[in-house]
Amino acid sequence: MEQVDTRVAYQNPWLSVREDTVRWPDGSTGIYGVIDKRNFALVVPWDGEGFHLVEQFRYPVQERCWEFPQGGWPPGSPGGSGLALAQAELAEETGFTASTWTRLGFLQAAPGVMSQYFDVYLASDLVAGAPSREASEQDMRQKWVSRSSLEQMIRSGELRDAHSIAAYGLFSLAMAGSRDEHDRDDQNGDDS
Repeated sequence: MEQVDTRVAYQNPWLSVREDTVRWPDGSTGIYGVIDKRNFALVVPWDGEGFHLVEQFRYPVQERCWEFPQGGWPPGSPGGSGLALAQAELAEETGFTASTWTRLGFLQAAPGVMSQYFDVYLASDLVAGAPSREASEQDMRQKWVSRSSLEQMIRSGELRDAHSIAAYGLFSLAMAGSRDEHDRDDQNGDDS
């Protein structure tokens, strides 16, 4: 598929929607709508036993949603690294800071309609503090959940945020990889 033409159909400080004329492999043309948004960061705050989640009202779906802390740089800001954004979002939404940060992945948000990606970071060795939420996060709540409780929230549909569920998948893979590595070390007689 090849872009033939493009025009911005709508724009605001947070996103733009463009309509591209595209040429398909058979030579015919069509249109493709694309939402362009800056990348964001999602944080998996893990204390070794469980996670810290946030809940807020999400206007597009008209309901309160549980999710891992996440967000993007404010409009007009120069931005920065994914790690800096993750650190800022964790502190802003939960008040926590973390001594250990591990990048778990870089995922596509909704590749069928958006150009946006997001970094997923594991935050551990947490230190509590006071949140400093934006005006749009005034109604935000947070809670600690065990790993089994988080899995039950996903199974029951209480937690439906696809980004958070994908991040939990990356977390689970990282934990399984750590166990596999530890098991291999044990089999090889490595006591370190």
